[in-house]
Amino acid sequence: MNISVAEKLYKIGSVAACSGLSVKTVRYYEEMGLLSPAVKRSPAGYRLFGETVFNRLAFIKRSQTLGLNLQEIKDILQVRDRGELPCSEAKQHLRAKVEEISVQIAALETLKGELQGILNCWQEQPSQASITSTICPNIQRD
Repeated sequence: MNISVAEKLYKIGSVAACSGLSVKTVRYYEEMGLLSPAVKRSPAGYRLFGETVFNRLAFIKRSQTLGLNLQEIKDILQVRDRGELPCSEAKQHLRAKVEEISVQIAALETLKGELQGILNCWQEQPSQASITSTICPNIQRD
């Protein structure tokens, strides 16, 4: 990491406090390589972060709210770290996320229909035979 003499460096506690994340989370992100260009080590082994860490953390937090996992976020950041604009990489991940959500919605609609069917046929007083042979006759009905 190129650090100019005038660049302010932050210890992990300050980064955590300013970003609203826990020290443990910042440490985990650094270990995963999400913060690599923004971090170096002091001679005593302390993590020292440059100003760019705050932009990276804001990007990570926003990306997570959009449903991206840390590996997907890392993929995008690696493109940026090569000096390229990562928007097409981000777009691919977001399109895949939309497809995943569509599949989940379809599965939830199927489940909703099944649940509604069970509720529509609910028996408050099931037969004695079904009571003795099942745990809940309304759920275990054929």
